Amino acid sequence: MVRSAGDPRLSVGVVSLPGVDDSEKAALQWFLQAQRDSVLAIVEGLDETALNTAILPSGWTPLGLIEHLGHAEWHWFHQVATGSADPPPWSDGTDPPLTTSRSPQAVFAFYREQCARSDAFLAATPLSAAPVGRHGDWLDDEVTDLRRIVLHMIEETARHAGHLDIVRELIDGKTGLGPR
Repeated sequence: MVRSAGDPRLSVGVVSLPGVDDSEKAALQWFLQAQRDSVLAIVEGLDETALNTAILPSGWTPLGLIEHLGHAEWHWFHQVATGSADPPPWSDGTDPPLTTSRSPQAVFAFYREQCARSDAFLAATPLSAAPVGRHGDWLDDEVTDLRRIVLHMIEETARHAGHLDIVRELIDGKTGLGPR
């Protein structure tokens, strides 16, 4: 999608809108939600076959990547941030990496549920809160508070939205999907 120079979305100035919370937490939540919305918009309209078809040599599927994002929400906002979490409804390790044997309905419901749980935790917790759990690798040194967990999830979700965008173009030629 090409935007003209007069398109207000190309503006680089910061605008405060009346009644809009422009706090740091609200901004982080907004950017995370925009990426989540992009993920779902990119795959909207794909049938079950397309959602479960590996397009690239690495073998991942669009639906498997969305399930992975649900596990990432669960892992970072619950397992790492709080140090404990109810187990997800299924393991992330029974299928080949970034694929799933579950139905689209189950995977989308899981992803949305994990996002809602993450949002509730984020709303109730200060950005400065240190994680109680650990990821278990070099990211532990980078992810020192909830703020950095949110930033990591924005990065993770945006990265995978880009992967999905490319695969969607390869599946049916559609591009520029999503709210951003």
